[in-house]
Amino acid sequence: MGKLLVVGSVALDTVKTPFGEGIDILGGSATYFSTSASFFTSVALIAVVGEDFPHQHIAFLKSRGIDLTGLERRPGATFRWKGEYTHQLNEAQTLDTKLNVFETFRPKIPEAYRSPDVLFLGNIDPELQLDVLQKVERPALVACDTMNFWINGKRDALWKVLEKVDVLIINDGEARALGQDSNLVKVAKLILSRGPKHLIIKRGEYGVLMFNEKQVFGAPAFPLEDVRDPTGAGDTFAGGFLGYLAATGNRSPEAMKQAIIFGSVMASFTVEAFSLDRLRILDYKEIQARFGEFKRLTHFEDVQ
Repeated sequence: MGKLLVVGSVALDTVKTPFGEGIDILGGSATYFSTSASFFTSVALIAVVGEDFPHQHIAFLKSRGIDLTGLERRPGATFRWKGEYTHQLNEAQTLDTKLNVFETFRPKIPEAYRSPDVLFLGNIDPELQLDVLQKVERPALVACDTMNFWINGKRDALWKVLEKVDVLIINDGEARALGQDSNLVKVAKLILSRGPKHLIIKRGEYGVLMFNEKQVFGAPAFPLEDVRDPTGAGDTFAGGFLGYLAATGNRSPEAMKQAIIFGSVMASFTVEAFSLDRLRILDYKEIQARFGEFKRLTHFEDVQ
């Protein structure tokens, strides 16, 4: 079982969807990622919270076996995000963002964390992502995320990060902004020419596309009757994807495809409830069962 390190945000979210509302609920990219990955492998988390961060959330993360040595608690308030979804559920309208202690976050890498097998650089300033890369031994697999704020504001630093990563995981809007083109095939060709070996584009209810030099692979989103809160689905996907790869140590094309499906499975559970409430009660048998359903969903016979 490989060691997986994630650097990102731990937050308190206030989320409203057509199906309910959660106030100051557990959120943050590193939270969703590490919880999802913990179903597959050992995970260490680097992030920062304020003195107001509830102890029960710490207890939950520890209950998942997540190593919190790198989680700093500082004087001040925890990063907070407030958003609202319409019935479309594809993208939230951000109503308020308070960075609080996250504004001055500078990742500190404990000695025990400096040789991970897999590293995930969550959605943080690309200059901080570069700093983390300089402080760890080069892992066997490095993946990162970003967003339009960094794409538009720190493009040069972001390209420097992408020269050093194996996998970029972003959504379709971010991909188009980074590649400066509406055609995702052209965008993928450009991004892959700048460093990453694999580009994974998350497309919400339309599934996932993975591009590399040899092939394009697509997976649908799992059809669900009850979707309550899509917050964190992308980070949950990334956690399942990299958690599986860290656990197996396999980087073959078929393993990458299987990891895509496990990531999609994990995301499909997350959206069934607010915050991480569905993952709190999830067990691995359910993951295996839905993986099997995914295989049946996408299988077909050649009937020439």
